[in-house]
Amino acid sequence: MREGFAYADARATGIVLSETESDIIEAAALRIAARYAEYSLHSTDLLHTVELAAAALPSEVRRALIAFRDRGNSGGTLLLRGLPLGELPPTPDRPEDEPGWARVPVATLAQLMVMSVLGRSLSYSDEKNGDLVQDVSPKRGAETRQENSGSILLELHTEDGFHPAAPHFLSLLCLRGDRDGQAATVTGGIGDVLPLLDAETVAALRRPEFRTRFSTSFVHDTEREVLTPPVPVLSGAEAAPDLRVDFHGTAGTTPAARAALAALEEAVLGSLRGIVLEPGELIVLDNRRTVHGRTGFVPRYDGADRWLRRSFAVSDLRPVLDDLGEGRSHNAITARRPAPGLATVA
Repeated sequence: MREGFAYADARATGIVLSETESDIIEAAALRIAARYAEYSLHSTDLLHTVELAAAALPSEVRRALIAFRDRGNSGGTLLLRGLPLGELPPTPDRPEDEPGWARVPVATLAQLMVMSVLGRSLSYSDEKNGDLVQDVSPKRGAETRQENSGSILLELHTEDGFHPAAPHFLSLLCLRGDRDGQAATVTGGIGDVLPLLDAETVAALRRPEFRTRFSTSFVHDTEREVLTPPVPVLSGAEAAPDLRVDFHGTAGTTPAARAALAALEEAVLGSLRGIVLEPGELIVLDNRRTVHGRTGFVPRYDGADRWLRRSFAVSDLRPVLDDLGEGRSHNAITARRPAPGLATVA
């Protein structure tokens, strides 16, 4: 296990909202909250209202989000600063037990406004109760997990890269920062890394010779390891490929694949951008073009620990309509009901 990441500070690249712009977004969020406080966040009516309310976002922000949605950038990330949060309760140390979205309505709805410009919000019933906006905070007893509930260094990965319907975009909104300034969110974009890879390595990464282990939260009913079928790490356009990898959970199935994976990891580690998120800062990631991770930190479980909120989006709901359960929650993928091509090993 590595001890940390070396990265270039990404804060200077962020788009900063003025106090007036933030107030306009907060007012729009409060209007929606007053009308829909008793609704599930999966309500189609509520989500469509949020999408319409995204007009409250400054035109500069909407233009940047549209450009990021359509063309991306070399780093695969976009940073917004100064989003409204509203009043906040203490940081939860058992996020899965927390009540509904209306306890932090301003932050929740502001985040969903941003995501609605990028695509259609989606969640996974296997994880965090299928919540459409999820708490990311340290969980007592989970400190050493390679998951968002842990507090040790989180290795670089594509979010849910093992999943056949992995999110296209994800966002992390900081409600409460790490008081010690240690927990940095780091990202590595394939646009920055591709020029560093030789042709032989790229060719190997495009062959279906890699398998990724499923997160334990998605395989509740088995103690066996669950892996994807052999798939490529790079796919799509030559000049702007998609990237799907987990440097903790992906393994090559051939010597050439393992060598290429090591070369990719080395190149990514040398090209990282990072930020210790502060309240009101939201980082958006193109999950098809970047990996992300987090440096370690020390939670105190006193209600003032680092607290982010996470949300996913896909570009189009139609390919997953048959797999949706309640609202926008993707049905479970487990060992009992495996996805097509899913394999389990002892």
